[in-house]
Amino acid sequence: MLVESPPAQRAEAAPASPNRRAIRSFGLLVSLLVLVLVALASIAIGAKELSLEQVWHGLFENSGTYGDVVVDERLSRTGLGLLAGAAFGLAGAVLQALTRNPLADPGLLGINAGASAAVVTAITFFGVTSLSGYVWFAFAGAAGVGALVWFLGGSRGATPVRLVLAGTAISAALFGYLQAVMIMDSAALGKMRFWTVGSLNSATDQTIRPVLPFLLAGVVLALALARPLNAMAMGDDTARALGANLNRTRALAMLAATVLCGAATAACGPIVFVGLMVPHVVRSFTGPDLRWILPYATLLSPVLLLGADVLGRIVARPAELQVGIVTAILGGPVFIFLVRRRRTAQL
Repeated sequence: MLVESPPAQRAEAAPASPNRRAIRSFGLLVSLLVLVLVALASIAIGAKELSLEQVWHGLFENSGTYGDVVVDERLSRTGLGLLAGAAFGLAGAVLQALTRNPLADPGLLGINAGASAAVVTAITFFGVTSLSGYVWFAFAGAAGVGALVWFLGGSRGATPVRLVLAGTAISAALFGYLQAVMIMDSAALGKMRFWTVGSLNSATDQTIRPVLPFLLAGVVLALALARPLNAMAMGDDTARALGANLNRTRALAMLAATVLCGAATAACGPIVFVGLMVPHVVRSFTGPDLRWILPYATLLSPVLLLGADVLGRIVARPAELQVGIVTAILGGPVFIFLVRRRRTAQL
């Protein structure tokens, strides 16, 4: 089953009026302000209660007290949430445009499954125990699956349908492998418990530094693909007439999504629904133009991820509810709503 976007979303957006552009630009500034406020809330609010004085002291004076240590941990956690949220949301928007499937998310092409399988392999068969050690396995697994999906989908002759089918098949196979290994190896099961549900708890400088260059490169590449992806939304024949190189655009879109998903999943696990929900919310007020969808998704996806992380810290005090669980709880009803309100076509 392939979910087709409405005809209006398959057409190149008409040039916006100056007023419309001004409103969209102002909306980006508002989104940035909201992101800053949520990031500050992520630093100030946690399972461990701190006064505003302790938070301020930890941010600007840092003398090694208990409060300072907690604030340092929250700073790393917030930084990872900002990066991972932007990566998942931007990747989701790119994949929805690439597959012409408005219900696509970063897990659709098997990238998250590839990263998870690689981490389980690293822990079980290579004895890797630290996050800084298996982060590279996760990224390699995501990149390998992305390349395999591209090859099985027809490489230069890849189509949205073939890519979706290849990604679904590979995801199913890797999920079976993942469960088999974790059942046979209780140590791997224990170490993977929090990573597989998606968590920002383990965020440190050593977690962020290895994936930061990949995330930045993926963001730049994805934003640069807005125009050719807009042309592809009009259909292959029209896109060719407009001078778009379909094979190159699809390959670069796959590369951008793989780099973004792989790096983010490596750092914090396979967090779901961020890449599905945010592009839909954004599209409701920007229209189908990816030149606006992608920047908005880059700013608002971290708002959702960090907001879910803060909520998880509050509702389960003094323990914490992992952010991947919170986004899944929020995303499930949203996904059902989107499926019910959109027309689906069976192939």
